[in-house]
Amino acid sequence: MTEFPDPAAVADGLLAHCQRHDYAGHDPFDGLNSHLFRYSGLSCLPLARIAWLQFHKRSPINLRGLAGVPRKRNPKGIALIILGLLERERRIGDGTSVAEARVLGNWLLEQRVDRRLWHHSGWGYHFDWAARAFFVPVGTPNAITTCYAARALYALGDATGDSRFIDTAVDAGYFLDSLYTEHDGSGYYAYIPGESAFVHNANLWVTAFVAETARRTGDSAMCERALCAAMLSVSMQRDDGAWAYGLRSHHAFVDGFHTGYNLEALHCLRQAAGTRCFDDAIDRGLKYYRNTFFTPDGTAKYYADRIWPLDMHSFAQALITLLTVSPVESDRPLAQRVFDRAMQTLYLPAERRFAYQRTARSVNRVDYLRWTQAWAFYSIGLLANHVRPDALSSHSLSRREFA
Repeated sequence: MTEFPDPAAVADGLLAHCQRHDYAGHDPFDGLNSHLFRYSGLSCLPLARIAWLQFHKRSPINLRGLAGVPRKRNPKGIALIILGLLERERRIGDGTSVAEARVLGNWLLEQRVDRRLWHHSGWGYHFDWAARAFFVPVGTPNAITTCYAARALYALGDATGDSRFIDTAVDAGYFLDSLYTEHDGSGYYAYIPGESAFVHNANLWVTAFVAETARRTGDSAMCERALCAAMLSVSMQRDDGAWAYGLRSHHAFVDGFHTGYNLEALHCLRQAAGTRCFDDAIDRGLKYYRNTFFTPDGTAKYYADRIWPLDMHSFAQALITLLTVSPVESDRPLAQRVFDRAMQTLYLPAERRFAYQRTARSVNRVDYLRWTQAWAFYSIGLLANHVRPDALSSHSLSRREFA
């Protein structure tokens, strides 16, 4: 049987890899940052934007350097690195990781979108983002990036006592609340300002952070709005515990990491709102999740109906969901098998990082910071602290559900 390195050692290797590039990297969706594409004049054509973006996302060879796509920091990627650094601080406790996390937290504060335009703190991607449902120019905040940035700032503020981080995260909750959209007598939180696409993971993550802002400010109406929006997504959960990605025709798929997102978001919501009304939805969702998205050897499936492609994003969210949401003790050995399988199928030991994806016939080794390495660093650091519980009691770094 293959012996893999200790999760803490793997996490440290990932950190060193990210540090070599000052936490800057490429992203599956950053193709529209190409100087070549911009100068070609095709960037004004919607279909050309989507085709160009998908070409770079699907290519097993990273052509971004030739196309003039620079390596950059991504706010969501930095947020995940902060969360991973705080896990490392809990494990090691020498102050270096929390100090580095503070520097990155200051960078997040500087990267907020224009508050004269958006009125509150928010974050978006560092590239134009083209999808079938919408086109989002750089500088536009989105729900998921803002949620993860706020999550990191809450955790950092709790760990350091620096009120700037907490205050900014609370302010981000007001931006997230502004995404509330009426729907059939109820409402949900949109992914992008001004867009009507209903995506469950965005709606549910926003409910968690709106509820956290409501808890910290005593705004009962805000909390009630968040609970109602979450109930709308819960009402659309299938009897078997699954959620489709969203309501549009091309959003009918069910995949592993978004299912994990939904469960983690509902778990954070019930903690922030102090409610047990989502317990049944979480329990049914967890049962579906563990019975559908894992093979006996710990392989994390991408889709409900097929395994391929193997993707570190799926493995990482699996570790997070199994370790933080599930109360079932047997899910801890499953998390260890998930880690072992990720190491066996996606880890590149010479580079101390993970490949992007593996199919039945090939491996896509493109190095993505936000999509792959940052997720791996955070989730494997979390695993390291679960398999070494003595590390959690070695010092007093604060830990809450939003950490």
